[in-house]
Amino acid sequence: MQSENPFVADFVKMMNSAAGTFAGMTREARDNMRERAREFMGDMDFVSREEFDAVKEMAATARAECEELKARLDELEAKQLRGA
Repeated sequence: MQSENPFVADFVKMMNSAAGTFAGMTREARDNMRERAREFMGDMDFVSREEFDAVKEMAATARAECEELKARLDELEAKQLRGA
């Protein structure tokens, strides 16, 4: 038959409570760090991937239009030089 020592039982209860408290502190610290990182990143004016892709597409369209206009201008200048 196993006798239960009150000192050991109290020590085990205290260790279980300490483990639970430590686990709670770990979760709280992790959540706090995530929130701080989110705030830090929010203050840095980063753009979303969708915004970046939209601006990239706009720049490609503008470049293509610029190249078309340059070709038309070159053509008009060539016609003017031949006519003059």
